Amino acid sequence: MELLIQLLERLLQAVLQLFLNPFYYIGILFIVLHYRKQVQMERKLFHTKLHSLLDESWRTVLWGWVGGISASVLMLFAGVTVQADVIVLLWAISIVLLIIRVRFLCLAYAVGILGIAHAVAAWLPNIASLQETVPMLDIVVRADIPSLLIIVAVLHLLEGIMVGYQGTRMATPLFLEGKRGRIIGAHQLQGFWPIPLFLLVPLAGGSTGGLPWWTLLDADLASGWSLLAFPAMIGFTELTISKLPRIQTRQSAKLLYLYGMIVLGAAIVSNYWSPVIIVAAVLSIGLHEALISYNRWVDAKQSPLFVHSSRGLMVLSVVPNSPAEGMGIVTGEIIHKVNGHKILSKADLHAAMQLNSAFCKLEVLNEQGEVRFLQRGIFSGDHHQLGIILAPDQHALYYVEYRPLHLFSYLRSKLTGLLSNDSTKPM
Repeated sequence: MELLIQLLERLLQAVLQLFLNPFYYIGILFIVLHYRKQVQMERKLFHTKLHSLLDESWRTVLWGWVGGISASVLMLFAGVTVQADVIVLLWAISIVLLIIRVRFLCLAYAVGILGIAHAVAAWLPNIASLQETVPMLDIVVRADIPSLLIIVAVLHLLEGIMVGYQGTRMATPLFLEGKRGRIIGAHQLQGFWPIPLFLLVPLAGGSTGGLPWWTLLDADLASGWSLLAFPAMIGFTELTISKLPRIQTRQSAKLLYLYGMIVLGAAIVSNYWSPVIIVAAVLSIGLHEALISYNRWVDAKQSPLFVHSSRGLMVLSVVPNSPAEGMGIVTGEIIHKVNGHKILSKADLHAAMQLNSAFCKLEVLNEQGEVRFLQRGIFSGDHHQLGIILAPDQHALYYVEYRPLHLFSYLRSKLTGLLSNDSTKPM
């Protein structure tokens, strides 16, 4: 009972630290700007919004807390420890990386760089005297790299869970210019979560004593311990032209699980055999880049999925709470016939719907090529296409030019109306 009270006291102190930490609010601001721009882009491309700024923002923060508390409990029993000055250094490294590329806002890169610097510093002659004269070098040498690598591993395992369960709802349809100049449909899958972590901090000369349970890392907390709030960010950004969003997110989640398990294993080994630290640090960066490159390579070598064909018009997305959603139409299906007339163009669709202004009968081909028969009354105020967002044709007014951005371009895009990581161009 005394231990529980002690934990609660330190947890309340850590929560207060979190609410006073500006980095946590920077993360939330980043997310709000991201969803704000996403809604603006949807209105520009489709004249409607597919996501709600308020709903997505509070849901993201809420799930960040659920994930953060779960990960914190796991790392508490693993014996993961951090130091406050190491956390500040990690955020400094992250900000520098963010200036280079927005996608580098990931702990895997900052911890990997710190781990490599830690291993190199251990080889320097007269390291003890250098630590006294160079404060930053002292922080690097004292950093508990195995613990930091376990944080990276756990966060990516958590990210895999988030992507697997929530990634599809965050999919945004796009119009892109294909390799041969043809306008094709695509889906941008983006999600970011601010994760509040509460981690153990060793105290020199403390009076709390060590932890009363065995820890995986055999943490040295005999002199005392406390809890430190560590605001972290996890997130993913992918673009797919060849897969349905639910399939892409499922595959991405599996790769994140694999990455997390490999880094976790390397971190545990490095805790008991320090020469492995540099290998684990390089894996933290290298495997993360390999994961991104693999996804892009697999997607690029396949044929575009979201294009029209002789079978009908491809459904790129469906507006939430629309008649199409009520009828059960989903992304990836093909509108084959409307009111008995075969559909080969948007003009055909509009003409067929005008044949009966009060009722609509659809023949839809599902993912397996099977025909589904749907029907619904048409009411005043309904979307002119029942809420169906079709893949683009060559008459699309706008398409998206996708390119990586550095921090300043990213912020300018958020504040001036351009799309993050891309820009809309008129046809």
